[in-house]
Amino acid sequence: MDLSDFSLEGKLAVVTGGNRGLGQGMAIALAKAGADIVSVQRSGESPETLALVEALGRRCYAVACDLAELQTGEDLAANIEDQFGPVDILVNNAGIQRRHPAEQFPLEEWDLVMQVQLRSVFMLCQAFGKRMLERGSGKIINIASLLSFSGGLTVPAYAAAKGGVAQLTKALANEWSSRGVNVNAIAPGYMATEMNTALIGDSVRSGQIMDRIPAKRWGSPEDMGGTAVFLASEAARYIHGQIICVDGGWMAR
Repeated sequence: MDLSDFSLEGKLAVVTGGNRGLGQGMAIALAKAGADIVSVQRSGESPETLALVEALGRRCYAVACDLAELQTGEDLAANIEDQFGPVDILVNNAGIQRRHPAEQFPLEEWDLVMQVQLRSVFMLCQAFGKRMLERGSGKIINIASLLSFSGGLTVPAYAAAKGGVAQLTKALANEWSSRGVNVNAIAPGYMATEMNTALIGDSVRSGQIMDRIPAKRWGSPEDMGGTAVFLASEAARYIHGQIICVDGGWMAR
């Protein structure tokens, strides 16, 4: 192995939800490693990510797509590759959260979470993965969760969807690893992002979480970068179907 195996020079990475939070953190890290970035989000603008990526000498494009309304990944994949070229790396990061006690959880919100967190992930894996398979190379990184392994509290839809993401990652790796496409996932721990505002604001629950984290701090978007770059690079060419926890040691307790 050579250190150049970690380089993403000349690669094009699609990051869903790349305009903020964990998605932005990973997009910046991929750009630092040499990749150009396509950020897919509900808004067609991503000025902060664009400025940060371009400051690194890489190109950044923003593409509007509401994953809650996505019915097929084919048009999105075709449009992106027509405009910007072959996609080498897909990071399925975008997500939403809804919190209710399980016995009160509205079915319409269950369906919404499943659409954004699982159905759209499969559709994008399918659409971009098909193109990667035709070329015989590509890296797909799905964002799982600690709730891929445990159930959480008042988030049954999210837990079910993230459990599905982990199993989907393994299923795709079984089919695609021999055909040049790596499919893996990152399971972030408790991260200080907008999605966890309610938890961070709950002093009791936040304290319980902090007590469980051996690193004694919440994670940050920057903490996701190294793992994302590794999985997107040739250094991880023999890694398939893995769910790598970036959790400050949570799963070790």
